[in-house]
Amino acid sequence: MMSTGGIHTVFKRLAWFLILCFFMGPFLISTKVWGQKGVIKIATQTPLSGEQAAVGEHIKLGAQLAAEEAAKSFRALGFGLIFVPYDDQAKPEVGVVNARNIVADPDVLLVVGHFNSGVALPSSEIYKDTMLAMISPANTATEITDRGYPNVNRVCGRDDVQGPAGARFAAQDLKLKSVYVVHDKTLYGQGVADTFRGEATRLGLKILGYDGTEERANFAPMIIPMKAKNPELVYFGGIYHQGGLLLKQMREKGVKAIYMGPDGLDSSEMVKIAGTQVAGTYYTTVAGPMDAYPESAAFAKRFKQRFGKEVESFGMYGYDAAMVGLKAIEQVIKELGGKKPTRAQVSAAVRKLKNYKGITGSITFDDKGDPVKAKYFVLKFEKMHYPGRVVKVVEQAAPQKKKL
Repeated sequence: MMSTGGIHTVFKRLAWFLILCFFMGPFLISTKVWGQKGVIKIATQTPLSGEQAAVGEHIKLGAQLAAEEAAKSFRALGFGLIFVPYDDQAKPEVGVVNARNIVADPDVLLVVGHFNSGVALPSSEIYKDTMLAMISPANTATEITDRGYPNVNRVCGRDDVQGPAGARFAAQDLKLKSVYVVHDKTLYGQGVADTFRGEATRLGLKILGYDGTEERANFAPMIIPMKAKNPELVYFGGIYHQGGLLLKQMREKGVKAIYMGPDGLDSSEMVKIAGTQVAGTYYTTVAGPMDAYPESAAFAKRFKQRFGKEVESFGMYGYDAAMVGLKAIEQVIKELGGKKPTRAQVSAAVRKLKNYKGITGSITFDDKGDPVKAKYFVLKFEKMHYPGRVVKVVEQAAPQKKKL
């Protein structure tokens, strides 16, 4: 049992503590406010589950690393920086629901996403309503920026350059004369297939077939007429989870045509799905492999130290998309004398940012949000190994089109 003197000592200390809180409380609260002006959040929207999660995860991790590396400079400005990833499941309806939740949080000043253009298009309509800055690391559909929204940008190229680049390679470098075109019926897949077909036709390639499919397992009904027409090339506009299986079944059924697709095939999962049949396949991509960029080695080392895995191409673009946005936010904070910026101010700063030196090169946006210049790569899987070998690089400005 505590003695009477001990009880008096406890009450005396409690009394002094209450007096200290009464007089010093306002100072302590103010000190916290001075040291921490608030929170700024950066969100990502990519598929983190389902068939396309492999690429979506790399984009997310790239953006996450950017946020973690930028956190120190944001603390120096008085703001906590929080990274918030969202899983859009590669589904437009999920992306839209996520977008509504994102814009409802006033602390979110930047969205890095999406992977699928078909998800990005409706989701970006939600972002536009509050002028929330969106920077895409992977959306190549022309409609993304051709709408002319001041808050929507991308650090990658476009399908109306990527598709024709593939067609020119087929006609001029491979000297092919005929092609059978297949697409996955998505905004992205059909869009790039159409631009490929248009340029292939202009160059004199004979289009022996043009099919769209949402098939996920059995491509035999498409492969049988394809084989009968004996094309020199099969071009698939879509993503690796379909493209790899289509290739595998083509080879099993004796179709010997050269196989080519766009950056939807740019994943190590393509190799896992197609297996040894992947050898000899070509793909174009707006995201070059690690050895295509002089700044990539140090980044790859940091990425592996942090996440325990090798970074893939779109991981670099996820990092650059995030860093461009974070740099713009920092600039606005400094211009405002340390105040938290509005979404509209951040969107304006992103669009005006000049010559940001990213892992993937210098980044400046044109008046639609496209990179002033973007690189397009043609790669070949020479064996069962990712990535393929770069066989051609094209650097080109975005086509100038009128705003819709």
